[in-house]
Amino acid sequence: MNFLLLLIALGLAGASPLEDYRVCQPHSRPWQVYLHGGGVSCSGALINEWWIVTSFHCTPTSYSTIASLGEHDITVEEGTEQNIHVAEVIRHSPYRSPLHSLTMVRLAEPARFNQYVQPVPLPSRCPQPGQTCHVSGWGSTIPNQYEPSPQLKCITVPVVDDQTCMNTFPEFLFWSIYMVCAGQANTDNCMNDGGSVLVCDGQLQGVMWFAHGCRNPADPSVYSKLCKYNDWINGVMDRYAPTVPTATTPMMMT
Repeated sequence: MNFLLLLIALGLAGASPLEDYRVCQPHSRPWQVYLHGGGVSCSGALINEWWIVTSFHCTPTSYSTIASLGEHDITVEEGTEQNIHVAEVIRHSPYRSPLHSLTMVRLAEPARFNQYVQPVPLPSRCPQPGQTCHVSGWGSTIPNQYEPSPQLKCITVPVVDDQTCMNTFPEFLFWSIYMVCAGQANTDNCMNDGGSVLVCDGQLQGVMWFAHGCRNPADPSVYSKLCKYNDWINGVMDRYAPTVPTATTPMMMT
């Protein structure tokens, strides 16, 4: 009874002791990037000091979009942020289902690594059905609600086999070998952020393609299967490498 009265009192005061357990431990995903401005507000994953991987849906605009690194609560200045303009945007072609949904983003200046900003490794293998993975983003985790979250959210999902995923597709969508699905009934299976990040065993395995779990929690959500894209990602980074001025040795006067 006393506990109930405490809850009521706190509720009337505008506070609640019941925190959303889906909010990530602050700065526990140092590779998470918040892309905003230029018509986007979504996530990506930092893979080295220059490059971010995100989805087609989250394609930013060069020099109009800002990549905020070291973020947790996007409504306050935490003193951990690095805000860097986007310089180069390369979308995988052809776009969208059933082919590809992937975008590479180069920063205008390199990220500075510290405890709040770190890259996530690209996959050395593909995820397997039953494997437990983690999804993070600044989106709603409540099905059929679309309000973004000010704080980074994290959910845990199992990878499901391809056939199970295909069985849940609407008629207008088609399966692709470049997709991996995760989430099932009775799990936290909704992350409504267009560029939310799927990490398994510390490796980047996906970015959001279709958030089916936000429409029906029994359906797995679909991610770009990044283990199929290592060659393309590395090729883009080589082809669009930034031009960094080199120091020159002054000429000796004779």
